[in-house]
Amino acid sequence: MTTATITRGSAAAKTIMGTALALLASATWADYPDKPVTLVVPFAAGGPSDKIARDLADALRKPLGQTVIVDNQAGAGGTIGAARVARAPNDGYTLLVHHIGLATAPALYKKLPYKTLEDFEYLGLINEAPSVLIANTSVQAANFAELRRWAEAHEGKLNLANAGVGSASHLCGLMLQSALKLKLTTVPYKGTAPAMTDLIGGQVDLMCEQVANAVPQIEGKKVKVFGVTSAERLALPLLASVPTLNESGLSQFNVQVWHGLYAPRGTPATVLAKLNTALKAALKDPDLIKREEALGLRVVSDARLEPAGHKKFVQEEMARWGRVIREAGETAD
Repeated sequence: MTTATITRGSAAAKTIMGTALALLASATWADYPDKPVTLVVPFAAGGPSDKIARDLADALRKPLGQTVIVDNQAGAGGTIGAARVARAPNDGYTLLVHHIGLATAPALYKKLPYKTLEDFEYLGLINEAPSVLIANTSVQAANFAELRRWAEAHEGKLNLANAGVGSASHLCGLMLQSALKLKLTTVPYKGTAPAMTDLIGGQVDLMCEQVANAVPQIEGKKVKVFGVTSAERLALPLLASVPTLNESGLSQFNVQVWHGLYAPRGTPATVLAKLNTALKAALKDPDLIKREEALGLRVVSDARLEPAGHKKFVQEEMARWGRVIREAGETAD
């Protein structure tokens, strides 16, 4: 037997072995999921991300054929929960529901316990949520043009509240200051509730907050609203007549909080395909769509619902927000 014959035989054996292992792996995951799936939310219960994850869990149960549990792992701007999923077994039973913070954390934090683009499998974007610019009722302005003039006249004396580093209100506030070319005094809080309480009480002047959190306060006339941060006006009856900040003179101002679904790196391709298919089915669920729209959210149905499109979008958001955060000089330890 020649060396060439032995080499060919060895190569053939390796090919057969590889095929056998691939078939075995496929068979191993054919019954996935055969136990409950956990969605880790890196924020406290009761907040917007928690509500979105619980609605998604309900909608995923039918296409997955399994119970879907929500587990809140709050802390450090969402990085604790994200790290937990990055370190979880890559079997598809521990997933992450995270918002825009996944893309902004690399610029906000000097060191992360995970690699954003390497330690997760991207399963698809879930939704987008605009914010609104609101102020306490003592602010002497009836529209955004008047608010802008008032802010310019009081530069250095105005307080801009946010719900903490990396929060939607923090990011929107950074973009607002950049667009206005004004420096406002940023006042971080430990969550939306205390920030909103102080805004209503007049301890702070302005806040940029997600629609879902702001609508009850606007409806109750506890705050004034001056604009929405999306590219288009909102369909919500309460806000349909409120112009976008882009319309009001802040060119190309578009700030939306989005949520995506992730699995640990190395999750089998068969499992990833099942999860993406289930996500697509969940986002077509009429009940889920109705719940999202009631919160002023838009369910994603474009290329970002595909893993490749989702990851590309996050990369773009990392670059976009990285510039804004560096220019503002705002980072956390």
